[in-house]
Amino acid sequence: MFFELKAQDTQTAARAGQITIDHGIIETPIFMPVGTVGSVKAVHPRELAQDIEAQIILGNTYHLYLRPGLPVLEKFGGLHRFNQWNKPILTDSGGYQVYSLAGRRKITEEGVVFQSHIDGSRHTFTPERVMDIQRSIGADIVMAFDECPPFPAEYGYVEKSMHLTHRWLKRCLTHFAQSPPRYGYQQWLFPIVQGGTYKDLRQASAQFVAEQNCAGNAIGGLSVGEPAELMYEMTEWVCQFLPTDRPRYLMGVGTPANILEAIALGVDMFDCVMPTRNGRNGMLFTTQGIINIKNEKWKTDTSPLDPGLASYASQTYSKGYLRHLIVSQEILGLQIATLQNLSLYLWLVKQARLHIQQGDFGAWKKTMVEQLMQRL
Repeated sequence: MFFELKAQDTQTAARAGQITIDHGIIETPIFMPVGTVGSVKAVHPRELAQDIEAQIILGNTYHLYLRPGLPVLEKFGGLHRFNQWNKPILTDSGGYQVYSLAGRRKITEEGVVFQSHIDGSRHTFTPERVMDIQRSIGADIVMAFDECPPFPAEYGYVEKSMHLTHRWLKRCLTHFAQSPPRYGYQQWLFPIVQGGTYKDLRQASAQFVAEQNCAGNAIGGLSVGEPAELMYEMTEWVCQFLPTDRPRYLMGVGTPANILEAIALGVDMFDCVMPTRNGRNGMLFTTQGIINIKNEKWKTDTSPLDPGLASYASQTYSKGYLRHLIVSQEILGLQIATLQNLSLYLWLVKQARLHIQQGDFGAWKKTMVEQLMQRL
């Protein structure tokens, strides 16, 4: 992996960069559409690559491990060949999914024993096992196995959880270094900073992570229920202790405004289910603001979904037509709404790169945050 900084904003900590790995180039800041089980819901890979211009997608270790399972993925030669996505893929380690299975898992020093949400079967994830699973899936970027503490959580619990995550990280690094990459290309490991909303713990975790000298670093355990301002405070604090010559990945964030604010704090990579999940439920993110397309007011609206975007879905379909599809529960409506939202997110980070390079990111961001989050 090679990361090169291309530009730095003079008014904020925003930066534009470029990640080069075997499956291609990723221009940062970047948003990664979430393809949990190997596909981005309701989007054809051709649309994802050509119309939306996604540069990297995310898959999930927990879900892919359970279904289709490693024997299937290995038979196909990894996820890239299984789903015919020839650009980079990042896999979440499954730590967040295990966190969400509060009633179905037990955390120990060795790892986590959990029950499948599909059939109730019991499985064990250890740091070593998670590294092997992600090698088999074939992700270009794999995440270290961590524990994600809830919010709110007492200091003592978060501190104990952080140290467990650090011990697991050392085991991940050792095992990853001893196991060869799969399928003929290099794979890269990102550790995850934890520490909840406690600045001293976040600093200790960020410094520990930075000392491991990995290809990139992630910030986890945010966007789990804490106020947005607290999320920004923790993100800004952590970025001070992470190396400037490695990409920084803020996991699971967020709204368009969240992404712009975090870019201003020095973050390079993002993922979130919000554009796809909200789109399937009739919420559109547009360059003018947020639309609940189910509202009666859009019933006879002949204007395109988003005049500010050049994508096919944004220009071709009217608000009235999409409302009809969504209200009628037509599958095409889910596709169009998802395409609109992902187009907006990818356009947004592309525009952020442009304004960082032009040197006016700060002023542009302020205007865009207000515009993007108004309700239409």
